[in-house]
Amino acid sequence: MIKNQKRKIEFFMPMLPPTTTAQQHKVNMGTKKFYDPPELKSAKEKLKAHLIPHIPEKPFDGPLRLIVRWCFPVAGKHHDGEYKYTKPDTDDLNKALKDIMERLGFYVNDSRVASELIEKFWADIPGIYIRLEELE
Repeated sequence: MIKNQKRKIEFFMPMLPPTTTAQQHKVNMGTKKFYDPPELKSAKEKLKAHLIPHIPEKPFDGPLRLIVRWCFPVAGKHHDGEYKYTKPDTDDLNKALKDIMERLGFYVNDSRVASELIEKFWADIPGIYIRLEELE
């Protein structure tokens, strides 16, 4: 790699974005342990399956910027490119995504993400756009 050339990866995953979020953990009161309900497990598996083809050769390390654009299918009076300002919350959507990206080896640890832009849109082509880049 040429010195000072910053690594980046950028891709779009055409799909219906899952709306079940990491905030929907359940607690087993008998064992006092958190667990993922079936809907959340299914959402995580869907994300994982779509991310696998894009895994970088080696994990990113150092300060990183993560840009994620969640594109939901146009509904009602909304139009392509309009910001989606209804549930689910962007931070809830991104939590599971970042955890899965870490487990798959996109980066050493999600704490490396120093800059983050998360957006939600209504879109004619639903899916998730991801750009991960080194900052230094």
